[in-house]
Amino acid sequence: MNYEEAVEYIESTPKFTKKNRPENTAELIRRLGNPERRMKVIHVAGTNGKGSVCAFLASILQKAGRRTGLFTSPHLVEITERFQIDQVPVPHETFADAFVRVKREIDAMLEDGYAHPAYFELLFAAGLLMFAEAGVEYLVMETGLGGRLDATNLVERPIACVLTSISLDHMEYLGDTVAKIAAEKAGIIKEGVPVVYDGRNPEAERVILAQAEKMHAPTCRYDDSMCEILAKTDKSIDFMLNCSYDKTDTARRLRITVPFLAEYQVVNSSLAALTARVVGMISDETIAEGIRTARWQGRMETVLPGVVLDGAHNADGIREFIRTAAEVRGRMPVSLLFSAVVEKEYEKMIREICEDMRPEFVVVTQVGGVRVVPAETLAEVFRRYTKVPVIAKPDVSEAFAEALADRGDSMLFCAGSLYLVGELKRILLQEHAG
Repeated sequence: MNYEEAVEYIESTPKFTKKNRPENTAELIRRLGNPERRMKVIHVAGTNGKGSVCAFLASILQKAGRRTGLFTSPHLVEITERFQIDQVPVPHETFADAFVRVKREIDAMLEDGYAHPAYFELLFAAGLLMFAEAGVEYLVMETGLGGRLDATNLVERPIACVLTSISLDHMEYLGDTVAKIAAEKAGIIKEGVPVVYDGRNPEAERVILAQAEKMHAPTCRYDDSMCEILAKTDKSIDFMLNCSYDKTDTARRLRITVPFLAEYQVVNSSLAALTARVVGMISDETIAEGIRTARWQGRMETVLPGVVLDGAHNADGIREFIRTAAEVRGRMPVSLLFSAVVEKEYEKMIREICEDMRPEFVVVTQVGGVRVVPAETLAEVFRRYTKVPVIAKPDVSEAFAEALADRGDSMLFCAGSLYLVGELKRILLQEHAG
């Protein structure tokens, strides 16, 4: 089985199965030899920011000289983006070889009466195998959905658990209140394992602290009082972090440059810095250098001069996106390329963008396959809330070209869906290759 065949098989898994009981995935991992037990795992869950925290942590650990694996989701262009070793995606051949071995165990499981693993479960199993066999010492691992019942929660003894900001998203699966969602996320907390968490939401914090107490897990809390922003540019933010984490630790102020223009990355990088302190044996200088050189695609990512991609696609994400774009508008005009998929509250998103971001012009396009919202439908919604020009271009390439041609001296933000970010990354890669 080659890479293309492996990807085709994985992409077809919805017709075989749905999400399984954890015991089913545990059996697959057991048959693979429990590769996760050969690595030191940092487990990260949350609604927003978990991928960014993972990326910052992986960069810090690599700078500290540790061989580091990074497991995240979703991918934007290629499935191998989900599996990085020292910040480089695994080769196609490595992925295909690992999947052949996973598939062999799946076939044996089916003969023994077990269910076929779901999409994410397949990727998790293949990832653990690749990381362990590559000699990864530290694995930074992002949950897929939730935490308590997520496949990644089969890791029995991580060295740290991290809980990023928690808000309302995926309510059909995780619950209709912040407390219910926090309970699912806090399900990753293990007996005696340190927990680093975003303490800015009191409702979520109560749930996290209750679960940590139940599991005898020491906690390290982040709140905004720990950070002082020193300077901002259109590409980065300098801030000072008080990174002490318990009463016996001498308070230290660490100056950090985060290589993104969004303030929410101050929070995410701070959570990573605090986690690095909890893990131990990493200098403050290494922490700062790891954050400064971190890369993370599609989250307030500057891809061309004056062109920023952001994968904001839920209420909190859009709110932070608007906050960043509105700050930029104080220095220069801003414009927007937008798309969204059908299950998102796109009218509310659009109304808030028009009221608070106030772009000079808008180009809308359509993404998401069966989840598509037609470009003209999105354009009609924009026209209800703004008087600026709104152009509908169903083809993403044509929409991007239109937005680039019309942006003038404005900063162009491209947002509303990770599908849109993925399509734009694909276009940019093709142009670079050409």
